[in-house]
Amino acid sequence: MNRSVISQRISSILDDIQRLNSALYAMNTTDIQRYPENYEILSTDAALRAETIACRLRHLIYASANIKKSEYLCSAAAMQGIDIQQRGGIFVITLPCLIPKRKQRQSTEYLIDPLTAALEQYVKSHAVQRFRHCVVCFSHVYCRDLPERRIRDYDNLELKQFLDAVGAYLLTDDGGLLCDAYQTTELGEADCTRMFIMEKSRFPAWLAERGMGAEDVAGL
Repeated sequence: MNRSVISQRISSILDDIQRLNSALYAMNTTDIQRYPENYEILSTDAALRAETIACRLRHLIYASANIKKSEYLCSAAAMQGIDIQQRGGIFVITLPCLIPKRKQRQSTEYLIDPLTAALEQYVKSHAVQRFRHCVVCFSHVYCRDLPERRIRDYDNLELKQFLDAVGAYLLTDDGGLLCDAYQTTELGEADCTRMFIMEKSRFPAWLAERGMGAEDVAGL
């Protein structure tokens, strides 16, 4: 990639950063109690702009530097706080934020690419036996210090790509006959999403340990 093209892309990213600064300034001066809808619009715009900037910088690095995409994405996963653990036969994958809505494609890329890289790295360094008959539970964790009106319906969340990413490394098949998928909402210290992957036989005990019954968990 020649210097003029790189400069054009950097200038375009700088314009996005200026727009992000404006959105953040507007957020900081908006009365969230009197104008909650305005604040929600501004905060969503700022978050999406930040994620777009990150994705555009990634593509610029891939095209103009000698850094391998896989190596960079593993570093991005660590920086974001994507965590993969296995506890008593149950995989727990923590994502650093709430799963985006279906229409926010750029936001999905921001999470999916580092998650995929982290999963690939994990299976290379750990002995992983793929699940055949399993349950995948998405736990949407909302910060308890923020208004509960932020809690969203399950219907329009972009879950399929995350299920596909996990399925490629941890499942033999994510079809409905072999994989059940559920969602639940919890309050916690900070926004995040946790995915729990387990054998179907473990699911009732997992629910009981978390103080939930089947009525507390919604199917996809």
